[in-house]
Order: sequence, then structure tokens, then C-alpha cells
Amino acid sequence: MTGYIVRFIKLNFGLFLYGLGIIVTMRANVGYAPWEVLHSGISQTLGVSIGLVNTAVGALIVAIVFMLGEKIGLGTIFNMFMIGLFMDLILYLDFIPLFDNFWIGSLVLIIGLFIISLGTYFYISSAFGAGPRDSLMVAVTRKTGLPVGLCRGILEVSVVFIGWLLGGMVGLGTVISAFAIGFCVQITFKLVKFDPTQVKHETFGVMFHNLRNLKKHD
Repeated sequence: MTGYIVRFIKLNFGLFLYGLGIIVTMRANVGYAPWEVLHSGISQTLGVSIGLVNTAVGALIVAIVFMLGEKIGLGTIFNMFMIGLFMDLILYLDFIPLFDNFWIGSLVLIIGLFIISLGTYFYISSAFGAGPRDSLMVAVTRKTGLPVGLCRGILEVSVVFIGWLLGGMVGLGTVISAFAIGFCVQITFKLVKFDPTQVKHETFGVMFHNLRNLKKHD
């Protein structure tokens, strides 16, 4: 049971870092990060909140990666909801300043991308199931055999293009994010010696089965 508690803490710490990283990239004030461009574009097109769009897009991607053979677990579902909650909390606390210098903002943007990458490592390595967007990254990596960083970059560029067509906010920082996030993820994963394709994620069924066995032995 202790192992599950540690993994659960690791999961939520990773999701907090992910949410923190997104807010840092937004406060850098040099352009929305790729997925936020898509979310804002859909939000404007449909006239609904960006938070609702975030969750709906996540649910759609979950369905896609499930069909591609990725496992869905607690971490996948938590990702859909907790990152948004952490983002709202960080925005409410308002402890990250808004930067108005492009060069400083660009540096802050890169820092935010590394925070996102580190958060990705923590919650994927908890093995409760990767989040929707990162599950898609892993699925594409498995199917194509291409480096994880390249796959992440391809996905980011694609969502920026779609978001831009829908009227999402694009800036020079968006371009930097689209191309840099893949490198940030790859560098971070190499530093911690982590291969996301080797993680054996627990589905809900496996998790409940293991928890029942733990109770029987207590």
C-alpha cells in the first residue's frame, strides 16, 4: 500500500509541475504554448470556456490513444481534470509575474517548458497511465519508431497550425514552444535516464486487482 501512496503522490506532484509549467509559459507573455493555441482557437470558435475545451479535447484524445493500444489508467483521468485545477489555483494565488521583455520572456518560456517536461516525467513514471496528450506522444513513438522528442515536436506543430486556423493566439513564443518542447522533453528524459515506452502502466482493472490483493495480505 505504501508503494501506491508514493506513486499517487508522484502522480499529483507531476501534474502540479505540469500545470505550473503551463502558467509559466503563459506569463512569459511571448505567445501561447501549442496546445493552448488549439484550446483557445476552439474556445473562440464554439463560444465555450477554454477549461471545458481542455477537458473535451483530452477526452477525445483518450479515445484515440485507447484505439491505438495505449493503456488508460488513473493518471490518464487525473490528467484531464487536475492540471486544470492546479492551473486555476496558481492563477488565483498570482505569484508568477507577467513579463514584458521579450528576451526575458523567452528565457522564462524555456524554463516553463522544462518544468512541463519534468512534470511529464514524474506523472508518467508513476505508471498510473500517461495523460491524454502524452499518451498520444507515446503512441506515435511506438507506432513510428521515431525519437520521442521528434514525435512530440510533430504533434506540437500540428496543433499550433490547427489552432491558428481557428483563430487561436499565436506569437513568436508559440513557434519557440512548438519546436523546443520536443528537445526539452528529450533532454529531461535523458538526464533522468527515462524511457516512457518501457513503462508498464496499470489499467483500472489491474490497479483494483492489486489493491484487493494488498488488502488480503494486510
